Amino acid sequence: MRRGSLLASFAYAAQGVRYALRTQRNMRIHAAAAVIVITAAALLHLSWGRWVVLLLAITLVMAMELMNTALESIVDLASPEIHPLAKAAKDTAAGAVLLAAIFAVVAGVIVFYHPFMDLLGLGG
Repeated sequence: MRRGSLLASFAYAAQGVRYALRTQRNMRIHAAAAVIVITAAALLHLSWGRWVVLLLAITLVMAMELMNTALESIVDLASPEIHPLAKAAKDTAAGAVLLAAIFAVVAGVIVFYHPFMDLLGLGG
C-alpha cells in the first residue's frame, strides 16, 4: 500500500479510531453507548427518520471525541509543561465533546420517548 494512496489514507484513519478506542476511556464509553442505542433502535423498529437523528448524534459525539484526542496530543507535544493556553485549548476541545454529548442525550430522549412509552403501553 503506497503511503499517499486512497487506501492508505483510510487505513491511517482507521488506526486513529483504534488508537482513540484503545487509549481514551471516554471514547470507549461513547462506543458502548452507541452500541446500546443502536441495539435499542433496532429492537424498537424505529423509523428511518429516527435512525438518521440517532446516527447523526452518535457520529457527532464520536467525531468530536476524535478531534479532542488529536488536539490533546498536539498540545501535549507542543507544550509538555503546564501552560494556561494549553489548558484553555484542551478545556475548550473537551467542551465541544460535552456539548455534542448533551445534544445526543436530548436527541435520544426525543427519539425514544414515544416508542418507549408505546412499548410500556403508556403511549397515546
